[in-house]
Amino acid sequence: MATVKAYMMDGRELEPVEVNDAVFGVEMKDSLVHGVAVAQLNAARQGNAATKTRHDVSGGGKKPFRQKGTGNARQGSTREPQMRGGGTVFGPHPRDYRQAVPVRWKRQALCCVLSDRVRGEALCVLDALRFDGPKTKPFVEMLDLIAPDRRKTLFVTANIDANVMLSSRNVPRVVIRTAVDLNTVDVLDADRVVIVRDALAQLEERLA
Repeated sequence: MATVKAYMMDGRELEPVEVNDAVFGVEMKDSLVHGVAVAQLNAARQGNAATKTRHDVSGGGKKPFRQKGTGNARQGSTREPQMRGGGTVFGPHPRDYRQAVPVRWKRQALCCVLSDRVRGEALCVLDALRFDGPKTKPFVEMLDLIAPDRRKTLFVTANIDANVMLSSRNVPRVVIRTAVDLNTVDVLDADRVVIVRDALAQLEERLA
């Protein structure tokens, strides 16, 4: 079984933690990860961009000038696309960008990116993540010990802790996700992944 480094909140290093190879020892599949990531980003699009065609623009009921004798090209309406204030041709309209992706693919893609972080030594386990109150300073001190390079860090917790969320919300380049909500794009966006020990069991149960 693969092993990852483990730390305490005060920066002390613990014995390496064994992780499930079915989740953290999977071969990287670029096409699968790309497809799942694109589908997830497309699902986040609002899809409410809209333009008006010549039939939607108000006015234009009267012919702007007579058919012949003016020297101008014939026009039937002032709302035609080539006229100032006219409609738009082939413009965007409200649509749903979501793509159907099997749940099995989503799980496999998440295992691929997690395994890639393990191979790159960019994933570690944190023994616990608890704060007595919503204080930013203790969180920053802990972050400096766990991730001193201060690159974009993703913390994976077992559940939503109000103190953890409030303590980290003003810290740049820090993202908090639960083991249930973790997805492929979250891991791809992070340079370092920190999984709390009790969330590790939930994540392996979900993906194994």
